Amino acid sequence: MKASDLMVQCLEEEGIEYIFGVPGEENADFMMSLEKSEKITFVLVRHEQGAAFMAEIYGRLTGNPAGCLGTLGPGATNLITGVADSNMDRAPMLVLTGQGASTRLHKESHQVMNVVDMFKPVTKWATTIWHPENIPEIVRKAVRVARTEKPGAVHIELPEDIAKLPVSKDPLPVHKFRRPVPADKIMDMAWERIKQAKRPVIIAGNGCIRRRASKQLRLLCEQTGIGVISTFMAKGCVDMDAPYCLYTIGLGSKDIPACAVDAADLVITLGYDMVEYHPKLWNDQHAKPIIHIDFLPAEIDEDYQPDIEVVGDLAHALWMLNERAEADKNWSFDLDQQAAVRRDMTAELAAHKDDQTENATRPQKAIWDTREVMGPHDILLSDVGAHKMWIARHYQCHEPNTCLIPNGFCSMGFALPGAIAASLIYPDRKVLAICGDGGFLMNMQEMETARRLNLNLTVMVWEDGGYGLIGWKQTNEFGRHTDLAFGNPDWVKMAESFGWHGHLVPKSEDLQAVLRQSFNEEGPSLVVVPIDYKENTLLTKRLGELTCSI
Repeated sequence: MKASDLMVQCLEEEGIEYIFGVPGEENADFMMSLEKSEKITFVLVRHEQGAAFMAEIYGRLTGNPAGCLGTLGPGATNLITGVADSNMDRAPMLVLTGQGASTRLHKESHQVMNVVDMFKPVTKWATTIWHPENIPEIVRKAVRVARTEKPGAVHIELPEDIAKLPVSKDPLPVHKFRRPVPADKIMDMAWERIKQAKRPVIIAGNGCIRRRASKQLRLLCEQTGIGVISTFMAKGCVDMDAPYCLYTIGLGSKDIPACAVDAADLVITLGYDMVEYHPKLWNDQHAKPIIHIDFLPAEIDEDYQPDIEVVGDLAHALWMLNERAEADKNWSFDLDQQAAVRRDMTAELAAHKDDQTENATRPQKAIWDTREVMGPHDILLSDVGAHKMWIARHYQCHEPNTCLIPNGFCSMGFALPGAIAASLIYPDRKVLAICGDGGFLMNMQEMETARRLNLNLTVMVWEDGGYGLIGWKQTNEFGRHTDLAFGNPDWVKMAESFGWHGHLVPKSEDLQAVLRQSFNEEGPSLVVVPIDYKENTLLTKRLGELTCSI
């Protein structure tokens, strides 16, 4: 067989199910080999960035990598934003690119650039296949590196002449390993420190949405009552209805859940990534004692200096804490502030649920209705913009991985391609993407992909005719904003031209019914909601005047 055949066989051995991409001349051999596969589905997309976002969401939802594919030059550069997003949001991914013949890579040549060096800053590992015999090792290493905590993107480049060479190797068998676990001694120290605290609180990060970690965290909270504040990407690590769920933290302004951190005499961070929420915002002058529990040691930061670091498998570490909690009930926590936080934030979430407004809907109302329509296991994907802040604050979850927000690299254009991948993985669940009118039009070409695949998904566009988040931030800093306005298409006509169902919802009281209708329609649906972003500055003002209840 030729090298490209072997590469496909190795990907099959690794359990790769999907590759999303746009082929080119330089990966034609690979595509011909892939076409013969009965185990891997190739999804043709309309832009390589969309392919990368689809692969990212597959990785976030399953814990296993999918592939995104581009050719050399512009195909590879088009991938890079989605690859960076996946890598910084800790999603396993295989990035597969073609390249010109190895005989012309040493000189100026048509479309040739150093793609591997370009990908190195946004991947965990990037390499070129120079010898067909190395393919089994490279693929095995790539998948292992992509999956290993913390997960991320890995890049493999296959030059066109190498893809054609004959080879007689076989794929390497897949051997998985158990992650190292913390030592009993450090767990004893952590548990003693927790018992000594009066007002401990947990900040749960991205690592807590792993299924086993979420289960053990819930057991710990059931035993101890300690409250959990999640970062944007940790939503659902504990059930929103649990009394110890203190909702979400991560806005630049101090919000109600931060009152629980202010009152705490010990902060326990679990699977915490400071790319999401910088410790300076909650631990300025490093005043709070911290126990750091994560797969990796703490990042060095002057405002994040843990007293105790527990390094190892997070789920196992939480299981070890649960064992100690069951055997030793000698603690006495004061959780009054946490109860007040939950009470006050719960009231905030429901404040506008009965709004009846014409021409523009408040963000709070739009999200309340969305939560009412979505089931516990349904999946919401947020694009990046002002709507992301409202989703992060107001859309709460019952289960992990049911609200997917890009919050490490934070790339616009993420939600529609991501919803396509989510719908492929979970065709029986409701899948909803919420986008701004800016972010949606960045990858709206994937509407054709969704229609071609006949996916039952809904995209809700919040229309304000401008880059609302930038306006919000500029107004906060300067009291005004630059020109950020743009025009929009006729949304319903555009939806119809792509074969989608289209709905415009000017009245807030109609939104919930239209959303329900969209999920009952055959094929993809677009729901456009004129949004009242005056609420942005009103929220900033309220948070600036925030006084904690206790």
